[in-house]
Amino acid sequence: MNINDNIESLKGVGSKRQSYLHKLNIYTIKDLINHYPIRYINKTKICSVKNATHGENITIKGKVINIVNRKNYKRKSLITVLLKDKIGDNFEAVFFNPKYVVNRLKIDEVYYFFGKIENRKMIHPDFINEKSQNVDEFLRITPVYPLTNGLMQWHLLKMINNLLKELNIDDYESLIDDIVKRNNLCSYGYAIRNIHFPNDKEAYKVAKYRLIFEEFFNIQLRLILLKNNFEEEEGIKFQMKDMVNNFVDNLSFKLTGAQSRVLEEIFNDMQKKKVMNRIIQGDVGSGKTVIAMAALYLSYLNGYQGAFMAPTELLAIQHYNSFISYFDGRGVNVRCLTSSIKNKEQIYKEIENDAVDIVIGTHALLQDKVKFNNLGLIITDEQHRFGVRQREKLSKKSNTKPDVLVMSATPIPRTLSMVIHGDLDISVIDELPVGRKEISTHYIKKNKKNEMYDFIRKNINEGRQAYFVCPLVEDSEKLDLLSVEKYYYELNEVVFKEFNVEMIHGKLKNNEKDEIMSRFKNGEVDILVSTTVIEVGIDVTNANIMVIENAERFGLSQLHQLRGRVGRGSFQSYCFLLADKLGKISKERIKIMTETNDGFRISEKDLELRGPGDILGIRQSGIIEFKIANIIKNNDILVQTQKEIKFLINEYKSGENKEIIEFVNNVSKGIFKGYKI
Repeated sequence: MNINDNIESLKGVGSKRQSYLHKLNIYTIKDLINHYPIRYINKTKICSVKNATHGENITIKGKVINIVNRKNYKRKSLITVLLKDKIGDNFEAVFFNPKYVVNRLKIDEVYYFFGKIENRKMIHPDFINEKSQNVDEFLRITPVYPLTNGLMQWHLLKMINNLLKELNIDDYESLIDDIVKRNNLCSYGYAIRNIHFPNDKEAYKVAKYRLIFEEFFNIQLRLILLKNNFEEEEGIKFQMKDMVNNFVDNLSFKLTGAQSRVLEEIFNDMQKKKVMNRIIQGDVGSGKTVIAMAALYLSYLNGYQGAFMAPTELLAIQHYNSFISYFDGRGVNVRCLTSSIKNKEQIYKEIENDAVDIVIGTHALLQDKVKFNNLGLIITDEQHRFGVRQREKLSKKSNTKPDVLVMSATPIPRTLSMVIHGDLDISVIDELPVGRKEISTHYIKKNKKNEMYDFIRKNINEGRQAYFVCPLVEDSEKLDLLSVEKYYYELNEVVFKEFNVEMIHGKLKNNEKDEIMSRFKNGEVDILVSTTVIEVGIDVTNANIMVIENAERFGLSQLHQLRGRVGRGSFQSYCFLLADKLGKISKERIKIMTETNDGFRISEKDLELRGPGDILGIRQSGIIEFKIANIIKNNDILVQTQKEIKFLINEYKSGENKEIIEFVNNVSKGIFKGYKI
């Protein structure tokens, strides 16, 4: 039997049981032994009736004195077993309709009974004869596993118990000896045995630590290897220029302390010979774009081209206009490249001939026709919209090895960033620009809508604009939710018929969406009714109202991103969260949204409520799915694995430790020591 064998090789696992196990993502023997318990039942505590606590689950050793079979008031069989414990105190075990009990229990024989004790009685306890050869397995800490319909607890218990007896688990070790010894870890075999059937609390603690460590270690190391950045690449060593400081000093505003710190981190990276791979995390409106401009300007002053990739055409155009304004009079040739630009062939030639200093665009930058002459710096905005492969493709469009800077307005807790951005250095802008007002956020029940409408009407009459966001485009018979189309009709024809109301959603063509957003930005539209397509969009400084219908249908990250569409100008901004039926998690989301505008605090709460798999979004779910590790509770172990991986990288690069070189090379092929991943 091998750890990589399919579960069908196990005795008693037919096609039906296989289908149940597949629902739990169990396909191989390794998957089965890695299906960890969610809790345990401790049957090792043997107690007398006299010392038992009422309502406690305990084990009592008792001799059967008598068995009484009678009918109860519902005409069902009721068997009462009269027992005497080890010090002579009487107690009872009660069973309903248990034909098997009469055959298994015999007068004057001694048994172990486990169950809840209440008034000297146990209702339906588990029991075993003291002479049974399986008594040791009964009197132990017993695991309780996650289940699915059709699969019983005893099925898994028996399968895993038999498997650990038959499989030579001590022959398998996924980590090299150096890592095990350096981090005081137990062996893999000891960890697996004691996570399923722990000898005691200390054995369980040691086993769990090892498996948490390994889970963090495996995921981080595989991500680093997947992102192909295990070895430091030799890149461009930029020279610092006074003109950059002149650019920063002549801005119409003063950089915040956080912006200055992050800019210094970027400049330090760019002045090193190795390729920069850094992510800037900053809340909506924290001033990431001006940092990007300064970095691109340093690249330009060193004679290199820069590329700035945005997720949407509208956003690319907005950035292009900002760059033109900021670099006015500085001799920087900035061009915009999107799918709808008409003179693309001319721009391709200019980029290839080094006539363009900075090009701002969308996915259009990834086209084969785009060839850079001297690319020095790549910046991607809203990094979760672009994969690692896309960044690599852009990097290969030049003979140089460009520095890479990615920006994200989706705050991610630092603990999670340490894992998912294993190939990137992290910079955080955790401070908003001076004078930026916090968005006032309120939870509104639907019976208070009219008061909210009056407030919005007052703001629009004063010249402001408003967003209304719904979760659906069209009405659904299955879901009691307000759709964009229905809401648009209600607002346009009834509530705000004196204003110009328009609607935008994902089913519209890109040029239609862009036209509507442009009219909204230009003030031609007073109210924009939308789905989440405006989650990442252009700045409309005049819009100061965000209304989110059915707020309970959105995650915390999405709510925060939507709220960030307002608060871009000098006017006080407001966000209204509309919902009636709130579950426990929805209440937590609404509460934190009304308490704070801090995206990092919100992201910590989001991580707590949803876990790392969901917080990354649909595109990346599945990358991180922890079976036993908890990224919040086990942060100390996460930090320890980070140290170990750094040590491993240094040892690998030194080329002296053959065992580490072989280990890393195997991991890159999907093989951990002892078995395939």
